[in-house]
Amino acid sequence: IKKISECGISSTLVDVRIILQAALLCNASGIIISHNHPSGNLKPSSCDIKMTTQIKEAAKLMSMTLLDHVIMTSDSHMSFADEGLI
Repeated sequence: IKKISECGISSTLVDVRIILQAALLCNASGIIISHNHPSGNLKPSSCDIKMTTQIKEAAKLMSMTLLDHVIMTSDSHMSFADEGLI
């Protein structure tokens, strides 16, 4: 488990290169990413979907697989893989 980004009232900066660096340093062949939605809304934003696509494509270049992207709230979660979005 590696924390990539923290803070922000309504958003936070996520750099695909930092995510892949962490995966490479762990010799990972697959990665699962997650983030929280403090609002309780499980619906992925357009930015969530765009970032997921960017991470998936970058991981593929490094012979890794993006296995899932999970959005968490205080009482539930949404899996991109379960929803067929990956």
